[in-house]
Amino acid sequence: MARIVMLQMAATALVALVAGLLAGAAAAFSALLGGVCCVVPNALFAVRLFMAARRPGGTDPMAFFFGEFIKIASTMALFGVVVWLYRDVNWPAFVGGFIVVLKSYFILLFRHRP
Repeated sequence: MARIVMLQMAATALVALVAGLLAGAAAAFSALLGGVCCVVPNALFAVRLFMAARRPGGTDPMAFFFGEFIKIASTMALFGVVVWLYRDVNWPAFVGGFIVVLKSYFILLFRHRP
């Protein structure tokens, strides 16, 4: 789980850099915010699953589903906070940053472990 979150952080930095090079500082910041809206809830979900797995008896399916609900709700809340606090959102960069970071875990599927 930590590798996925680290990969998503790297993808956030990369997509912000590309957006900044293509469209300027406002796009870079918007892409960064889009990535953060994905990374933070995923990191919280990973920590919650890690803590649940360390309990005696392990995890139960309800812990997973409750964690997923919290992840979706916190993502929506972060979207709302960004829209409320940052009026100059570059929407293509914001949504693009979110999607790139959201789908970045596919990279780990194609990585071979020795």
